Amino acid sequence: MINGRVSHWWESRGRPEARPALDGSAEVDVVVVGAGYTGLWTALHLADLDPGLRILVLEQRHVGYGASGRNGGWLTNSITGGRGVWEHSHGRAATQRFQDAMNATVAEVVSVTEAEGIDADVVVGGELNVARNAAQLERLEQNHADDASWQRTGAVRLDAAATAQRVRVAGALGGVWHPHCARVHPAKLVAGLAAAVERRGVTIAEDTRVAAIDPGVVTTASGARVRAAYVVRATEGFTSELAGQRRTWLPMNSSMVVTEPLPDAAWDEIGWEGCATLGDFAHAYMYAQRTADGRIALGGRGDPYRYGSRTDLDGQTPASTVAALDAILRDFFPVTRGVPLAHAWSGVLAVPRDWRATVGLDRSTGLAWAGGYVGTGVATAHLAGRTLADLVTGRETDLTSLPWVGHRVRRWEPEPLRWLGVQAMYGAYRHADRAEARGLGRTSRVARLADRVSGRH
Repeated sequence: MINGRVSHWWESRGRPEARPALDGSAEVDVVVVGAGYTGLWTALHLADLDPGLRILVLEQRHVGYGASGRNGGWLTNSITGGRGVWEHSHGRAATQRFQDAMNATVAEVVSVTEAEGIDADVVVGGELNVARNAAQLERLEQNHADDASWQRTGAVRLDAAATAQRVRVAGALGGVWHPHCARVHPAKLVAGLAAAVERRGVTIAEDTRVAAIDPGVVTTASGARVRAAYVVRATEGFTSELAGQRRTWLPMNSSMVVTEPLPDAAWDEIGWEGCATLGDFAHAYMYAQRTADGRIALGGRGDPYRYGSRTDLDGQTPASTVAALDAILRDFFPVTRGVPLAHAWSGVLAVPRDWRATVGLDRSTGLAWAGGYVGTGVATAHLAGRTLADLVTGRETDLTSLPWVGHRVRRWEPEPLRWLGVQAMYGAYRHADRAEARGLGRTSRVARLADRVSGRH
């Protein structure tokens, strides 16, 4: 089994051809820091809105090195932080517009892949979340009731039999399915997006680490300076590596494993013909997809945080995390117990202190930002890119008035409080999941307390 080497997605596609590093200082109209989904969507939409703009994208390793090349491949309509927090702060009508924008984003990303000829193994199969014990079933009912209270969610409550018709998960008591989700191959998507950006005349410089971002100028680790009227910070989980940004967002680790291709007999047992993405209602939840080449890719939090907001070891994953994910895989799908794992890897995602994503532009400084997706970035990054393009070009649109635009949040606590808090939170969630699996018939009070203390709800 391969451990690390960025991700299975890059191993299966092949690493991108290396692009030259930035050669000395430069002056452009817009400099984008980060060549993941956010940075590339921003560059693409900026180039479409104003083809005359000089746009430079800087990347510390290679296109899609971060979460954009390591995620679970869920192109879904989830609003980071949940609709409830935005309804509380901005009202129901504004939150409905936000949800409608996320619904449309899923379809728009699929449309762009078709228009640009990006073969990213896209299947619009919806999203299925299952409950496997009484407490999870309670949360499923609450989740579905909330979905049903909003317009155009398309959520369908499934009993055990109907759930099994979509995916046969051992012990599933029921599920909720909605149509606004597609399965994608993350690395194929980000590589195709980079090519589309370059076709528009945008320059991408790889192997160029940015050390500091200031109004009107970006300074690289080599000392080169890029001057620009607008500087877009699109660094997501790697934001903590920038000067002065250590406590802006917390870099949360998420880990994945993928099997060798399953035999036809195993797929006959599991089903999963529609290729819906798959999740559950555990507190320390899992996420999975059926890949185009007949594997199961499954992820979860594992070892969630490295002390001091350290970020990356090329995806290297602790053996204990691999074992935990392997156990979830075999528990959900007993028929896979004879199928070995092929690859394990990890990546970081950005978590704001209030668990709400944000996008914005400070016109007085020209500094723009987007991120804090907490794992919902495959679709949300596209909405962020479109919004940033509108903001930078001075357009007032439906997107620039969405609730998350300009949202600011307080910084995370200093160490060791940051590390202790994350360890305590996920320790509480795992304790709650164990208690519920043993028969606790309601959501654990420990988990509810962890939600309140962490700021998740």
